[in-house]
Formats: sequence, C-alpha cells, structure tokens
Amino acid sequence: MTIESGSWGRAARGCVTLTGVLHLVVAGALAGQGPGAPYGEASAVPIQFRAAAMEARRLVHAFMAERGIPGTSVAVGVDGRIVWSEGFGYADVELGVPVTPLTKFRGGSTSKPMTQAAASLLKEEGRMDFDVPVQRYVPSFPEKGHVITPRHLMAHTSGIRHYPPEGNEFHSAKHYEDIVDALEIFENDPLLFEPGTAESYSTYGANLLGAAVQGAAGEDFLTVLHEYVFAPLGMLSTVGDHTDRIILHRTGFYERTNRRPHYHLRQSSWGDGTGLGELLNAPYVDNSNKWAGGGLLTTPEDLVRFGSAHLRPGFLTPESLAEILTPGRIGNGEVQNRGLNWSIETDDEGRRVISHGGGGVGSNSSLRVYLEEGVVVAIQANLSQSNPGVLSEPIAELFISALD
Repeated sequence: MTIESGSWGRAARGCVTLTGVLHLVVAGALAGQGPGAPYGEASAVPIQFRAAAMEARRLVHAFMAERGIPGTSVAVGVDGRIVWSEGFGYADVELGVPVTPLTKFRGGSTSKPMTQAAASLLKEEGRMDFDVPVQRYVPSFPEKGHVITPRHLMAHTSGIRHYPPEGNEFHSAKHYEDIVDALEIFENDPLLFEPGTAESYSTYGANLLGAAVQGAAGEDFLTVLHEYVFAPLGMLSTVGDHTDRIILHRTGFYERTNRRPHYHLRQSSWGDGTGLGELLNAPYVDNSNKWAGGGLLTTPEDLVRFGSAHLRPGFLTPESLAEILTPGRIGNGEVQNRGLNWSIETDDEGRRVISHGGGGVGSNSSLRVYLEEGVVVAIQANLSQSNPGVLSEPIAELFISALD
C-alpha cells in the first residue's frame, strides 16, 4: 500500500503556515445539508488582518449556504507569508469529516501554471526551447501540417482542441501509466486553426506541454514537478490525484443535480439550474490522462506558496518572470489577456493581477495574485461548478485594505 501524505511539515522560502491548533466550531446550517456543519479554524491570524479574516469568514459562509457547497478552504498570503488559512464545512459529508487547511482538493487547471514553471526552469537550464517543434521533446506526436511549438501550447494558440461540450472525456476512468500514452485521446484530431493565428483554451494542449517537459527533463512528469516546483516552494501537500493510492486528507468530491448543462457534470445532473438540487457523490474519474493540464491534488496554502513565487524574482529569473507575465499576441496583432499559462488583467483599481481557475470533477479552485500589492488569494471547494473564484476579489480587497 502506498501512502502519500504530502507531509505535515510546512515551511519554505519564508512562507509561514498558520494551521495552528484546529478547533471544530459549530457553524450555521449549510443549505441542503442540515445543521451542524463544522469548520476547521486556523489560529494566530496577525492582528493587522483579523478584521479582514472575520469579514471574509462571513462571505464564505454566505457563499456556501447559497450554493450548497459541502466544503471550502481559503488561504491568503501577503508578501510571501500566509496570514490567514481556514477550512469550512465538510471534506466528507457521510463521515462528518471537517475541512481543515490540510484538506487536499482537486486543483483542476491550476496545474497549468505549475507545468509552465517547470518548463521555464528547464529553459533556464538550457534544456528546453519554447520555439522549436514540439516533436523535439515528444517524437511520437503526429505532424499536423503546421509547426506546433511549446510556446503555442503555453499561450493556448496551438489549435489543439479542448474537451467537447458534450461527451464523457472529462469523466475518463481509463488509467495511463505515462502521460505520452494519454495523448491518444486527441493526437489524431485536426487542428482548429493554424498555430499562432488564433487563441482557444486547451487542456489537451497543456497535456502535450507536460509530455514535452517530461521529454526535455528525461524524467517522469510528476517527478519533474516535484523536483523543480513542489519541493523548492515547500508545496508538500501537492501530489498527483492517484486513484489507487492512500492520500492523506484527500476530500470527497460532490456535485448537485439540476445544474445547467456543462461537461464538468454527468448528464443525469443537467437541468435548468433552479434550486440547489440533490447533493451527490461525484462520478469516479482517473486523472492520469492530464497531470499537466488538471490532474493534481493541492491545498489553498500550497497554491498561495506557488502564487507568491511570482511576486518577485528568486524562484524564477527576472527574464523568466517577464516572459511568463507579458501578454502575448496572436497572428493578427491582437494582444491576448494571458501570458504563458496565466491570465493577466488590470482590475478596476488599476492593479496588475495574474490568475488561474480550475474545475475538476467534484471540485473548483481559484488562485489570484496581486503583483504590486503582494497579496495572493486561493480558494478551493469540493463541489463541481461551485465557482468559489467569485470570492477571490472581495476577499483580496479586504486584505489589501488592511495593508493601509
């Protein structure tokens, strides 16, 4: 039996974890679940941020009740230090296990910028070139009549398709021993457009990038991520979502019926979106087909550690950071609202923000980084299509205001 704990230890690069002593506190009724939903409360929030944390708790409770979310976890970092981290509700509804800051959720597409970081670090070592045919690193990938480069994959301009809006690809139960083998899902499909001429978000493109990272490094992809990203940043709770392993603190995964149609949900749960619907265990999936594009388990604390590594050079060189965080251009000269595997925006207050969301079966995640303010917010929930990212901005505003 293999056990992956992610470890209890928690310190790297000046990040301080605030799990502290966990208290089980009775919260208000969680809609659709009945009374008595507990939450794990992290102690030792710095005085400067206690009022912000108190108001953020209110927002989280209201959001969970409105959407019938079983469990949520939130972490906030300021200048590389985690100042608030807290779990709410249930990680396992049937057994009454509370969410704590240790609870691991499916990170969904938040794995894409982690794959990007590994690729950029390989480039710094001279082991990867972003502007050569991807076949240099993945020789088995078929030629498409146009050159596809790693940079195309990073910028979502490769022309490789995403999941179909209907179908069961998102709910794949097939196990793959090697991420190169999983390319069979899409490798023989035609491109949507000539690479570089348009933009279309693609998890499959990210999976091909993961295969290229593996080829460039000469090691298994998850090993590369651990050695280049997780271990250096102290992301000790971030692991592959292995279906056959005992992984400590892994949450249960849930969905609700009568949801609006979406490929994240089984079709029997599709409806008109009215009411909360019935809470169900999410379908079984095996995410070994997409470690790079959306197959990792992680925690908000680890997401904050990762996001904080992009606030200033150190983990990455100034050149790598600039390359990742500069908006790209497609063939007609149009400027993208993304760099390399990060969304880039300027908010209503004129603040530069990078972000990435993630949707998985029985999960949703959000990571938001305020580059000048040094504030990083990560939120995860164990319900499909719950969209906790809508809380990221209001929670960030609370903590940015506390800096004044």
